[in-house]
Amino acid sequence: MVKRGFLYEIRKNRTLFLMALPAVLLILLISYIPMAGIILAFKDYRFDLGVFGSHWNGFENFKYFFNSGTGLRVTRNTILYNLLNLATSQLFAIMIAIFINEMRGKYFKKVSQSVIFLPFFISWTIVGVFVYNIFNYETGTLNSMLKSLHMDPVNLYSTPTVWIFIICFFNSWKWVGYTSVIYIASILSIDAECFEAAEIDGANIFQKVFYITIPSISPTIFIMFLLNIGRILRGDFQMFYQIIGNNGQLFDTTDVIDTFVFRSLLTSGDIAMPAAATFYQSVLCFVIIMVVNGAIRKTRPDNALF
Repeated sequence: MVKRGFLYEIRKNRTLFLMALPAVLLILLISYIPMAGIILAFKDYRFDLGVFGSHWNGFENFKYFFNSGTGLRVTRNTILYNLLNLATSQLFAIMIAIFINEMRGKYFKKVSQSVIFLPFFISWTIVGVFVYNIFNYETGTLNSMLKSLHMDPVNLYSTPTVWIFIICFFNSWKWVGYTSVIYIASILSIDAECFEAAEIDGANIFQKVFYITIPSISPTIFIMFLLNIGRILRGDFQMFYQIIGNNGQLFDTTDVIDTFVFRSLLTSGDIAMPAAATFYQSVLCFVIIMVVNGAIRKTRPDNALF
């Protein structure tokens, strides 16, 4: 009976199923079939034996990842940067969305939104070139300005802690315009009668923002928070690699799991240990989003993802 009902649905909606088929096949090909490679994390991989022929070694790859001191360092950096980037980019996006919504000039609003959105289309490769030309010790813009003011140049590429702020700044600069569009759409969906009633009651602009706008877009804020918290152990590889590159002096404070895996594959050719690192990364991401979503579901069930 179930089989007959399924076949009936296929015949009834065959056009919709055919339209969805390319996307389903693409997801299977890119996301699900490669998951068989997870077993590399538990094997002593040898090229001559292949993925399935290599010998099992249990959790030895995970032990090496953490006993070398690298595991905790890159995990700490990945979580730190994602929390900072999440807090700064979301906060600035909400502020910009509110500012743009409160603007009265129609054309000025459109121009402002376009200018803020523009960095989203700039490649991280180009951003990396910008950063290098600004902070380069010999010919960078920053040191050129300091020299013109008769001040000593600074070598930021040997000062690891400064790059925490630099990376957070450029991350916000690139993503805040794109994220603000989501919040602008959420603000526009608020019933205009709420603002009109508040004006009649004598509410000023700040009172309308704090008592109407922010509470009304709070479901969107929670959804964006959950979607980003699920990636808390996934660093933006392009951002870190294009801005930092292979500067070993900065690895202690800027190396994340993604850049560590990429560099390990380039330098050592050992596939098993990076596979263990990515498997550990994926499992922790899953656990974190389940825990956070469960906590939100208990306190504010309407704002949970599931």
